[in-house]
Amino acid sequence: MDYKTIIFEKNGNYATIKLNRPDKLNALNFDLFAELDDAIKQIVFDRDIYALILTGMGDKAFAAGADIMELHKSDDISGKQFSEIGSKVMLRLEQLRIPVIAAINGFALGGGLELALSCHIRFASDKAKMGQPEVNLGIIPGYGATQRLPRLVGKSKAMELIISAKTIDAQTALSIGLVNEVFPHEQLMDKTIEFVNLVLSKGPLAVMAAVDCIDMSDKLSLVEGLAYESKVFGDVCGTEDFKEGTLAFLEKRPAIFIGK
Repeated sequence: MDYKTIIFEKNGNYATIKLNRPDKLNALNFDLFAELDDAIKQIVFDRDIYALILTGMGDKAFAAGADIMELHKSDDISGKQFSEIGSKVMLRLEQLRIPVIAAINGFALGGGLELALSCHIRFASDKAKMGQPEVNLGIIPGYGATQRLPRLVGKSKAMELIISAKTIDAQTALSIGLVNEVFPHEQLMDKTIEFVNLVLSKGPLAVMAAVDCIDMSDKLSLVEGLAYESKVFGDVCGTEDFKEGTLAFLEKRPAIFIGK
């Protein structure tokens, strides 16, 4: 696919997707979702990609929400479809077995914040602003905020943010656990890449197994989750990387992982 609304780049063992509608503050539309979905599928089948960074082009926005011009045309039937399309793409992103890191470089509002919520880790610029302003438009969040935000910041705080449509700054987002770290704006991508390189220095199969188990933690009971973890632990013990990692530890040398 010839991408027009995103920029998809592979950098060694990690990939970067940049939302590329800066003149529209990277607003989410059908074309962008189709291209993002295609890029996610490429990542799934590329065994050399061990991490993904998602960010926005330009200096103002990660993504300022859904494209209101498209949204305004919706009725009850097409509105449900509008929600389902975006939700399915974000769920595929969330279900990637590699770490997905959002570098929130500006406004992340509405669907833009929901896209960030579907990432596993969120780093923010100190200039970033976040919120779910949908009730200002007479609608509700449609790409998962009513489900993911309470799991992340608690039901009461999520309720406050969604029904008030308040916009919060990066430090407030950090204080409530909405983002992991806040960096000076000009350092955001460098710090994000630094973190990715740290992750890439670890056993890639172990990282993917950990992502999988953590993702399952809110789908399974504690007893079921412990059983699932034990199974995955056993699977990882059967890899060449496990043998190399433990041998390197015993020999007091850096491990050389090969992803097998």
